[in-house]
Amino acid sequence: MIASRDITLGILAGGRASRLGGLDKAWLERDGVPQVLRIARRFAPEVGKVLVSANREPERYAGHGLDAVVDRIPDAGPLSGLDALAQACTSPWLLTLPVDLIGVNECLLPSLVAAGEQGSYAEDDDGLQPLVALWRVVLLREAATQALETRDMAIQALQARVGMVRVRFAGVRFGNLNTFADLQAAGFQT
Repeated sequence: MIASRDITLGILAGGRASRLGGLDKAWLERDGVPQVLRIARRFAPEVGKVLVSANREPERYAGHGLDAVVDRIPDAGPLSGLDALAQACTSPWLLTLPVDLIGVNECLLPSLVAAGEQGSYAEDDDGLQPLVALWRVVLLREAATQALETRDMAIQALQARVGMVRVRFAGVRFGNLNTFADLQAAGFQT
């Protein structure tokens, strides 16, 4: 069993949100709570530390007690965020979640933990969710560095290289915030 102190939550919030006109998804509010804080608070009892992959306004995160890490290699998409989180992570395990995730069920982390020693990633009713994942940090560091060097940006290929397994969450939709219609449907204020 993995103890909560051995897991760091890494929230991926470094994207450009081009389909949303550049809105910073991390600070979009639902019921007065910014998305990044909603996710951090939700998982605080299950992890030892929280990091945020963020390429804008790191001081804003610090003002809320969150440690922000900036991509070492710009313009490399989610892989760069994973790399930055892995480099900053001091625990053996890293739970990654995209900041635009609408909801998760209570069994997310326990199910990912139970899946295997090489790490795991989720599949919900919408399909594979490779960024909803539990990574063995030592494997992620090496694999992400290699993938960035070769410009092999596919997260699923990275997960296959390190031997991660898929965990199916039947009847679950994590959802995401990619369009203004998504924001409206989920009750977010813009």
